[in-house]
Amino acid sequence: MPAGSARRLVALSLPPGERFVDVAEEVWAAGGAILPLDPSAPVDVVRRLVAELRPHTLVDEDGDGERALPDGVPVDDGVAVVIATSGSTGQPKGAELSWNALQASAAATRQRLGSDSSDAWLSCLPWQHIGGLQVWLRARSASLPVAIHPRFDLEAVRRAEATLVSLVPTQLTRLLDAGVDLARFRAILLGGAAAAPALLSRARSAGANVVTTYGMSETSGGCVYDGVPLAGVEVETDSAEGRIRIRGRVLMNGYRLRPDLSAEAFADGWLVTQDVGAFENGRLVVHGRVDDVIVTGGENVATAMVADALSEHPDVRDVAVTGVPDEQWGERVVAVVVAGSRTPTLDELRRWVGERAGSKAAPHGLVLVPHIPRLTSGKPDRLALRALAQDSSPGAG
Repeated sequence: MPAGSARRLVALSLPPGERFVDVAEEVWAAGGAILPLDPSAPVDVVRRLVAELRPHTLVDEDGDGERALPDGVPVDDGVAVVIATSGSTGQPKGAELSWNALQASAAATRQRLGSDSSDAWLSCLPWQHIGGLQVWLRARSASLPVAIHPRFDLEAVRRAEATLVSLVPTQLTRLLDAGVDLARFRAILLGGAAAAPALLSRARSAGANVVTTYGMSETSGGCVYDGVPLAGVEVETDSAEGRIRIRGRVLMNGYRLRPDLSAEAFADGWLVTQDVGAFENGRLVVHGRVDDVIVTGGENVATAMVADALSEHPDVRDVAVTGVPDEQWGERVVAVVVAGSRTPTLDELRRWVGERAGSKAAPHGLVLVPHIPRLTSGKPDRLALRALAQDSSPGAG
């Protein structure tokens, strides 16, 4: 690392692995911060992120060293990682995470899961997302071994001797379908996207100790496990719309170079999220994002509620729900479904949802797909879903 590199931001367009670790450690030792990027991202996406977040240098797989970038801006003292959010579907933002926040998150996870002298982590999530990067950082913080794989691989998981792993629901589904023994993991942290109740039931029936997590880049990753906030984390929902608010040491400093967005994100020390939920029997239940509520026929319908109901149908293998404009209803609820051994009809699914979530939640459109389009974080690709839903024919009812 060149002299005078303190407080520099270095973009790492590298897959998880030894080189990423070596460069990151060198940057941190010099007082700088890292900006993990997706090494498979299109050139235009990388350019947009670089222009918005203004790192000093870029390290990628094409060269042996760092490539200087114009207009680099120093990071604030104490910032260790900048995580890019919404870079592929909206305005790029960089959540600035301090060492204090990252270490508080790692310590709280260790406290909740407990510790074992034989613990070892398995890393098979991308490191440009906080959920993937935190696997390495948790292992690093506790001086635990970590097996790093640059991408998810069924056989690598099957052969792994790790006791702890983080997965997204799609990966968990694939492992169950492949008959991988998941009972040998002491804990499986499941995050990135909401997990269907049917998937959780299936995994637990297979002996897997699944711990559902809720969090985001702005909270250093998961900060609520199985509906209960981690130590040092406070969570509340407002009475008006159920907006989830979070407070604690795990929070980001703010959005890099965007004091306006940082001011919008915080209120009296609380991070005001874009999610809505409620506490039920002392546990946080996340209903979805504020903009994932569909207003149809004058009624508010949460897409997560519809997806949960559909996921329990025996002929639905995977599902996502979205809304599209409709002249009659204002918005039309559309189910995007991966069918099981038998293909369900729209009328069947409408009856199924109506019996479980009320007639207002019953979908008015159905799109059958071979797989649900998802982002690398595991979350459904909302833009792709809406494009698919536009092609659906309105159903009766």
